[in-house]
Amino acid sequence: MSWFSLWWVWIVAGFALGVLEVLAPGYIFLGFALGAVATGFLVGIGVLGATLPATLLVFALASLAAWLVTRKLLGSQASKAKIWDRDINDN
Repeated sequence: MSWFSLWWVWIVAGFALGVLEVLAPGYIFLGFALGAVATGFLVGIGVLGATLPATLLVFALASLAAWLVTRKLLGSQASKAKIWDRDINDN
């Protein structure tokens, strides 16, 4: 049995990416974490076959979908530089 066909490996990888997201804020790893957990769930219930390309494709698509949903729900980063078009001293 290969590592990519074990459901718990995907779940642990998802939680590890979630911890990495907490350490590096900015919603960079959140999509990958949710994609790994979703892939682990699908492998666990037996929906995915035991081929590496199919599993990686599902992981990539689930990660992309999770990133798009979180981007839509959470919006863009609030830490971006603000551009001011007027001075506070101008009245």
